[in-house]
Amino acid sequence: MKEYPWYEIVEGKELFQGDIITSCPLIIPPPTIEDEIKADVIEYDVIIMSQSCDLVQNKLELVLVCPIWSLSEFENKNPSYKGPKMKESLRRGYLPGYHLLNNCKIDGFKTDYLVVDFRNIYSVHFDLLEELAKNRGKRIRLLPPYREHLSQAFARFFMRVGLPVDIPPFK
Repeated sequence: MKEYPWYEIVEGKELFQGDIITSCPLIIPPPTIEDEIKADVIEYDVIIMSQSCDLVQNKLELVLVCPIWSLSEFENKNPSYKGPKMKESLRRGYLPGYHLLNNCKIDGFKTDYLVVDFRNIYSVHFDLLEELAKNRGKRIRLLPPYREHLSQAFARFFMRVGLPVDIPPFK
């Protein structure tokens, strides 16, 4: 069976869709606005979701990112996913709000399976991401066709249409 690597290790400030940025600071707005707006800054490991062509051609000021979790972290936060049935649903892409990425086996960059969370999307300034990428050294980049598979899953999550009245089930 032919192998297609999932990841490569890159360094420098050039950003692509599928780049994993560790400990990326994200601004979390408050649920309500009082007299003074206060926000929390939380660091998450994220994956870049904006298209590579827009990143390379400097067409974006704000870059879309999604948090990623190791499968074990995800299971701890969501105990219903600990069983093999839910993990298999995740692997098969049956859970549109999440996407499962393979584990990275590259020495020095090994990871567990990674869960991309499409339900929580953030925008990060392009310059900040470039600075983080440049200053932090080497990072993991998702390779084709897995990058396109991630992008397609992201699109499927957003293009869902909820109907006010569904067709009744056949009995």
